[in-house]
Amino acid sequence: MGFRFEFDWANKILLLRVEGRLTDESLAEVERAAQKYWVTTDPSAGIVNFSPVTEFAVSTEFLREMAKQKHPFNHPRFIVAPATHVFGLARMFQILGESARPHVNVVRTMDEAFAALGLQSPHFEPFE
Repeated sequence: MGFRFEFDWANKILLLRVEGRLTDESLAEVERAAQKYWVTTDPSAGIVNFSPVTEFAVSTEFLREMAKQKHPFNHPRFIVAPATHVFGLARMFQILGESARPHVNVVRTMDEAFAALGLQSPHFEPFE
């Protein structure tokens, strides 16, 4: 599993791309890293792109626990999940976390996330 962060400085959008095999442990690692980048960049919104994930081996129990944890930032967040089973699990996460993690939206494509944010031509630059 790998992940990388990118940032659109003009629109203040933090993008996280996750790829490969995703497990409970690797998703916990991604969450910890995401919170650090969120503090560093103070974005107006965030996008997590699961499109490059080749295997989603995250347990529903882990997602339930994660959904209950309060997210410290109150900005729109989008989960991009084109695969049907990942989309379903992301929707479960969204519904279970409505009170602790408001403003989570699940979409199938990056274009849907961009449209919801009103972005015309975002330009993401990787963090070194």
